[in-house]
Amino acid sequence: MIERAGLDQVVEFVRAQSHPVLLFSGVAAVLLLATLISEWLRWKTRGRPSAVIANLVARIRAWWVMALVVGAAFAIGRVGMIVLFALVSLFALREFITLTPTRRSDYYALLAAFYLALPLQYWLVYTDWYGLYTLLIPVYAFLLLPILSTVGEDTTRYLERTAKVQWGLMICVFCISHVPALINLNIPGYEGRNLLLVAFLVIVVQSSDVLQYIWGKLCGKRLIAPRLSPSKTVEGFVGGVASATALGAALWWITPFTPWQAAALALVINLMGFYGGLVMSAIKRDRGIKDWGHMIEGHGGVLDRLDSVCFAAPVFFHLIRYWWV
Repeated sequence: MIERAGLDQVVEFVRAQSHPVLLFSGVAAVLLLATLISEWLRWKTRGRPSAVIANLVARIRAWWVMALVVGAAFAIGRVGMIVLFALVSLFALREFITLTPTRRSDYYALLAAFYLALPLQYWLVYTDWYGLYTLLIPVYAFLLLPILSTVGEDTTRYLERTAKVQWGLMICVFCISHVPALINLNIPGYEGRNLLLVAFLVIVVQSSDVLQYIWGKLCGKRLIAPRLSPSKTVEGFVGGVASATALGAALWWITPFTPWQAAALALVINLMGFYGGLVMSAIKRDRGIKDWGHMIEGHGGVLDRLDSVCFAAPVFFHLIRYWWV
């Protein structure tokens, strides 16, 4: 009996270790196929350069870099993921604050946002202090930042300025920090594999963005929100969300979910990701810009790539915590 139990543990361990290998091999295969197609298209149009194809090639090359960075953090483990997303939050918050002008009197509030709230939030995630990292920014930072903004006694657009810093922290730090926080969840029978939940979230939501774009180009006719995002169509939305939901169901084997549960969660995070993209597009339109930055070639800034993940991550985290933990 003891030998049988030990054998079962070994089999389960080997199977758990094979999941990341299979997953990243699949991602590499998809990127390789996309690279071959894009390079073939570039070769076919070498005499008449196309901006669309050039952008496609740049995007795929950037995806390779992002996949390698995430893969390296994945290999390091929990600490690697927390450090990676802390840096992502730093760059994202910098983009947000840069494009939402503040005044000199906001100096102390910005100082607290970058050098107090951001590192403290990720330290709390690292120590798994759930009760505080879910309250630090939406409660304590939201009370502290307006107080710090009064130091200069500048009332010019005070409410708007304060809201910018608060909203930047919420999107760029609080929401994004829920991605590595997935590693902390203690799911019975799923111990040691939580990194795969991060992979599931990122792959499904990012695939939804790509598939919505592809479906929109193939058969998009009716714009879904022309004033917010002139490139999003009803057909692209339906096709992209449905395809990414099917992908989520197909990836159930890397999760603690059944195929139907994986499909349901994929649908929820795809919808949250879509509306997150609309919200961030509305902010960009308000600021009169096309992209949040130019850090990622072909993609714009960090927030351009993670706008959907920002809105999907907290919902995904809490659904799992309340139903599976």
